[in-house]
Amino acid sequence: MSTNPELEAQIDQWRGYVQRRRAISASDVEEMEDHLREQVTDLTSTGLHDDEAFLVSVKRMGNLDEVSREFAREHSDRLWKQLVLVPEPSDGGARSWRELGVVLALALGAGAAVKLGVELFADEMVVVRNIGLLVLPFLAGYFAWKRKLTWQVGAALLVPFALLAVVLNVYPFDPDGSTLFLAASHSIVALWALVAVAYAGGRWRSDARRMDYVRFTGELAIYFVLLALGGGVLIGLTLGTLGLVGVDFEPVLESWILPFCVPGALIVAAWLVEAKQNVVENIAPVLTRVFTPLTIVMLLVFLGVFATTGGLLDVDRELLILMDAVLVLVLCLLLYSISARDSLAPPGLFDVLQLVLVVAALAVDAVTLSAMLTRIAEFGFSANKVAALGLNLVLLVHLAWSAWLTVGFLRGARTFAPIERWQTRYLPAYAVWALIVVVIFPPAFAFA
Repeated sequence: MSTNPELEAQIDQWRGYVQRRRAISASDVEEMEDHLREQVTDLTSTGLHDDEAFLVSVKRMGNLDEVSREFAREHSDRLWKQLVLVPEPSDGGARSWRELGVVLALALGAGAAVKLGVELFADEMVVVRNIGLLVLPFLAGYFAWKRKLTWQVGAALLVPFALLAVVLNVYPFDPDGSTLFLAASHSIVALWALVAVAYAGGRWRSDARRMDYVRFTGELAIYFVLLALGGGVLIGLTLGTLGLVGVDFEPVLESWILPFCVPGALIVAAWLVEAKQNVVENIAPVLTRVFTPLTIVMLLVFLGVFATTGGLLDVDRELLILMDAVLVLVLCLLLYSISARDSLAPPGLFDVLQLVLVVAALAVDAVTLSAMLTRIAEFGFSANKVAALGLNLVLLVHLAWSAWLTVGFLRGARTFAPIERWQTRYLPAYAVWALIVVVIFPPAFAFA
């Protein structure tokens, strides 16, 4: 770890604060300081400044220790200084300005790639199937620059990107066939898994880095939605104002602003998550505690709807698709809540609610699987049915073992760590299934 005098002074201040607590022995203080320094080292290696890394580390330790929590609360005024997007030169502003320049260049590059794709391909479906290939390489490029990836890891990432590009553009898809839509949608999942390798700095086997990526994905979605809402308000006001003076702004909006702003906002949102990760209180605990009980109610309502539809063959196809979307939402909520939970905290009421959520999702998944198997037995196989069936089986395994581990945690038979490890180690199963759908399904179903 760097020997920054200001950082050492902050750690000394923290150590003195902790040592004044008589209940903590000198050996415990040393152990806590070692843990604090490890946290700071890990965070500075991801690009945070020393001040930011120290504040984040103390706040994280505050989740584990009441004394550190009090220290973080008493010194929380320092956090406001870190909220500035680009700090002053004395605070490392030159490096932040350079990073901002890289981010804006990549955002413009992603927008230019989408605009070029729209201009080159007359068929909109060609652009749609390639949208991930046009945007996500720029996001991966940002993390490759940020994490200082070696050329070996960069080359290893380029190969699957190129293979997916070949598959999506060489396969003779039927323009009206389902395999085209399946390949285009599942390619996003596969590409997102490749971005995870760049995000982890090549350490893709690390459970901690995978969980960080889960947390990053959730916070990225929040930032992107906020940017989209703000941009939508500005665009609406601009359209209304120019419309009053007889200026038609829609052609410019459709041809230039949207192709650049939407993909660019994704890159900027990723930078915001990276620049201010956990400096302020994480929003994940709030969101998960609000939406978990609401999702439980929704799942129970859906089970009631299933119960009133009659036979499984009578279940509407669109309802089954909606059920899959709900199950994916439950999975995201589960992962996001686990990523935000203090792993050393004892079981609580929210853990019970989370178990109820998983069990309700398992019930919905079981009913959905039964309905799908019934429809396949009656009407035969199709690409859509098999893809949905496979996704539900992957979700069933994930949710069932999560429920089993959570029961053991609530009973005190195991710690929370196995639940975390299960989430991170099972995630590649979704990427593998996505690759199967993209690469194998089209020829298996005659590209129809």
